[in-house]
Amino acid sequence: MDLVIRNAHVVDGTGAPARRADVAIADGRIAEIHPEDAPGPRPSARRTLDADGLALSPGFVDMHAHSDLALLRDPDHSAKAAQGVTLEVLGQDGLSYAPVDDRTLAEVRKTITGWNGDGADVDFDWRTVGEYLDRLDRNFGGQGIAVNAAYLIPQGTVRMHAMGWEDRPATGAELARMKELVAQGMTDGAVGMSSGLTYTPGMYADDSELTELCRVVARYGGYYCPHHRSYGAGALGAYEEMVRLTRNAGCALHLAHATMNFGVNKGRAPELLALLDAALDAGADISLDTYPYTPGCTTLVAMLPSWAGEGGPEPVLTRLADDTTAERIRHHMEVLGSDGCHGVPIEWDTIEISGVSTPGLAGHVGRTVAESARLRGEAPWVTARRLLVEDRLGSTILQHVGHEENVRRIMRHRVHTGGSDGILQGDKPHPRAYGTFPQYLGRYVRELGILSLEECVAHLTSRPARRLRLADRGYVREGYRADLVLFDPATVAAGSTFEEPRTLPVGIPHVLIDGRFVIEDGRRTQVLAGKAVRGGAARAGQGAGGLPDQTPGHR
Repeated sequence: MDLVIRNAHVVDGTGAPARRADVAIADGRIAEIHPEDAPGPRPSARRTLDADGLALSPGFVDMHAHSDLALLRDPDHSAKAAQGVTLEVLGQDGLSYAPVDDRTLAEVRKTITGWNGDGADVDFDWRTVGEYLDRLDRNFGGQGIAVNAAYLIPQGTVRMHAMGWEDRPATGAELARMKELVAQGMTDGAVGMSSGLTYTPGMYADDSELTELCRVVARYGGYYCPHHRSYGAGALGAYEEMVRLTRNAGCALHLAHATMNFGVNKGRAPELLALLDAALDAGADISLDTYPYTPGCTTLVAMLPSWAGEGGPEPVLTRLADDTTAERIRHHMEVLGSDGCHGVPIEWDTIEISGVSTPGLAGHVGRTVAESARLRGEAPWVTARRLLVEDRLGSTILQHVGHEENVRRIMRHRVHTGGSDGILQGDKPHPRAYGTFPQYLGRYVRELGILSLEECVAHLTSRPARRLRLADRGYVREGYRADLVLFDPATVAAGSTFEEPRTLPVGIPHVLIDGRFVIEDGRRTQVLAGKAVRGGAARAGQGAGGLPDQTPGHR
């Protein structure tokens, strides 16, 4: 044995009560679990770690991450490693960096600068999903990356690749090209497809187009992960649309950052859960993720109406520069309620600037648009328009529109999993990027008792592993990969706050990936044990027209 972890309180991911045991590791896998009351000799190894007082659980899976470039540029990546995250799911919200051609890559880099930076420090030496996953594996001189990563094919990027930024139905040839790109991405190793249906150009797709793409995803055993069309005025209808669409396509559904926001949805989580329960009871395959905070986080340009985004970033800036068109944008946002703001008239005192790309605009960070406008003696739209133009659409925001009672109700649901939706860019990022998983364990388990410890660990480990069809992750079991977290249930807590969002958590002294310490005694090691976790289609090596592999996939 390489390592024995003695006297751990094993929370194994099943939801069963914790049990005290020794856990032995060899060659990156769990070789033996020896319960405290079991007969026979205890396992021995070259190294022993006494875990008395600590819980031992499977590594946490971040089902909604925006580390697509961060994993390539930052070998430390303590934002996630220190939380106990051993696997992130990338390619979220319909916008990421593969599959692309040269034109699409340039456009997507501009579009999500607020999420990931402009990528000037990254060598974009890939174009396909497979090449991106290969790049993760050979990063940092072939060592790999800080934590494991799976990838969703971004539907908005696929649409951009096949037909540009036009707000119209796809032609038959364009739809065929999109299906081809999705099929290739699945055979390359993607685990499913994402959408951002309040982001251009993905939001221009109608249900028939999305259904056809989901049928391709289903053929390879993947799942669909939509940021659906509204979390505000039309939220319940948008959820119902996704359930109906995926059932028609025969595709599994995972609802991204599932919540009910804005004043129109206060206290309405039970209506969402009733909708999901009815579908589940009828045989639908549905799961969801949430983060344990009330504010959301996105880019300021995402608040604009969809018609203003047609054509891509440069046409947006042209429209904003024109006074007549800018006034039309303002009217949609402040009076009518733009689709970018979920059909709800924007309230500028809920929109806090969390990051800018242009250093000279840093004075706006940490203030709401309304506050900045008051300081300048101007209307909020004037301030917002100035920010959009001067920051070249790169500003990120916190949107304070959530409800605690909805957050608590949804996190208790039977198909709930955890996802940070963590944007790591900006001067003042959302604290969920650094704190989601200890926030669950500290605040919602220990302090509030919303979930039991064992139940919460299952939400963060085995449930996402099942959604990802991973055969050897998500449980503390013999033969499984030694992706493990040791934490103190009495002290674990998020260190990050809205005032100090990059503070690391406490109470998580050890994190292992493949049996190697990435966090040891509370400090980040130099170990890069992460790799790309590919879906079952890539593992089977099948062609685009083949049947999906029925064996759960893993790298």
